[in-house]
Order: sequence, then structure tokens, then C-alpha cells
Amino acid sequence: MTITLPQLIAAGITPTVARAFLPHLVEAFARYDISTPRRMAAFIGQCSHESSGFTRLEENLYYTDPARVAAMFSALREIETAKRYLRNPKALATVAYANRNGNGPADTGDGWTYRGRGLIQLTGRGNYRKAAAATGLPCEDRPDIVAEPAAAAITSGWYWHTNGLNAAADAWKLDAVTRGINGKAMSHHADRVERSNRALDALTS
Repeated sequence: MTITLPQLIAAGITPTVARAFLPHLVEAFARYDISTPRRMAAFIGQCSHESSGFTRLEENLYYTDPARVAAMFSALREIETAKRYLRNPKALATVAYANRNGNGPADTGDGWTYRGRGLIQLTGRGNYRKAAAATGLPCEDRPDIVAEPAAAAITSGWYWHTNGLNAAADAWKLDAVTRGINGKAMSHHADRVERSNRALDALTS
């Protein structure tokens, strides 16, 4: 099965964005066996949530609430420390992601360089390196490409396949799919389910 432009639009992706992503989704789906209505719908629903309808391909690290920063990042649990990184995405990422996911210490700047990008936010130098090795894309050397439609689709398809999410989608276990992407947090699960069900309707009607 190949997804069509009208189906992608009916799934909730605006026409302009759908046209930009369609060929790259078709390639990613073929490459990673996202080949049934359920698999495609669950992928589209989750990615649509993660990226605000395929329009936000880079992590938003602009925070104004220190309590939110403290809750989100273990390295910034102290409120007074968190306050120092409000309204400063680069500084926040540099500190919050230091020595995590293959990143070096803060002075390397890896936390900012390898911040979340793509439809399913690829984060950390180690993950960019793994994605590069698996996809053949220069993700580690040119991390900004992950915020472009082609690499965003391919790297997200790789993540999906690597984490066994086709099987969860086959059983329509959307809670398992959400955990595979969002971990134990299960944030905004209801929206992910709604978007996935809408995509499934678009693909099967």
C-alpha cells in the first residue's frame, strides 16, 4: 500500500506540508516496512503530535517557567538554577543535555548541536551517530539536515522500525506506541490516539 496526497491531507496534514512530505514518507514507509493502514496511521498520528502536524521539526527549548524547566530536565532540578536558563534555548540545551545520549560535557556544545530534531525528535550525539550509520545520512556531521523533510522522515522511520513499533501498530496498541516514543511520561496520549484514529480513517475509508 502506498499513501496518497488526499489521504495524508485527510489525516490532518495541511496541503502544503503534505505535498512537501509525501515523497519522503513514501520512501520511509517502503524502507522500514510501514506498509499497512495501521502502521502508517499510527506513525502519522504520533509524528503529527510530536511535530505539530509536521510543521515543527526542531525541539522548542524556549522556556519562561522555571518550574517547567526543573520538571523537564534532571540537570536543572533546582529552581534557582533553572531560572538562569529561561529564554535562552542554546544555554539550556548545552547544560541540560551535557554528558547524555552520547554528548560530551557542556563545554563541547553537543547539547545544543544535537538537540531534538525530526518528526520523532532525534536527540543526542549518540543517537545522531546511530541514525547516520543505519540510514547512510550524514546526521552526525550535518545535524541540521534532520530538521529537513527528507531526513526527518527517514530518521523517524528508522527509529520506528528499530524500536519495534510496527508490531504495536499491528495490534493497534497505541499506548505501547506512545511509550515507545515518549517513554513512561505518556504525555498527551489522548491527542496521539485521536490523530492516529483520524489517520486510520483516512487510510481505510
